[in-house]
Amino acid sequence: MTGSKGGKPQGRPAQGRPRTGARVAAVQALFQSEQAEENAETVIDQFTRHRLGKAAGTESFEEGRVPDAHLPLFSAIVRAAVLGQPQIDQRISEHLPTDWPFERLDPVLRALLRAAAAELSMTDGPPVRVVINEYLDVAHGFFHGDEPKLVNGLLDTLGREARPGEFAAAAPADLPAP
Repeated sequence: MTGSKGGKPQGRPAQGRPRTGARVAAVQALFQSEQAEENAETVIDQFTRHRLGKAAGTESFEEGRVPDAHLPLFSAIVRAAVLGQPQIDQRISEHLPTDWPFERLDPVLRALLRAAAAELSMTDGPPVRVVINEYLDVAHGFFHGDEPKLVNGLLDTLGREARPGEFAAAAPADLPAP
């Protein structure tokens, strides 16, 4: 699998999409949390003070800054992912190919999957298909190999497990072909 570049997206989400920005920032924060072994509140505080919002004289994604990010969503994702990490990691691991264990995943990919799985577990969040599409966009910002395909397949499976009612209610024509 092709790797990312140090937890920074290679592309960038469209400006003015604060919920997408929150998801990008959550992936970066979860990467940092794992690498530095920092708890959720420490990482949330650091990102709120140093990485979220516009910096003086710039509105870009330079140096890992996320100019547009919905802070409540960012905080909720990071907290849920860190607090539920053992269960989330187990759910992800159960659906990975046996020759590709969880520990072998790129650390940014692990962070992305944790963030997405945490958001999928939020019953008051957006519909599963929206969450999957958003994280697929984020995956394309970080990776240019097969990782987005892996993300799509895993999140579809995790979404069906977390919120089966959303898929049962879908008309057969709305479901993707196997």
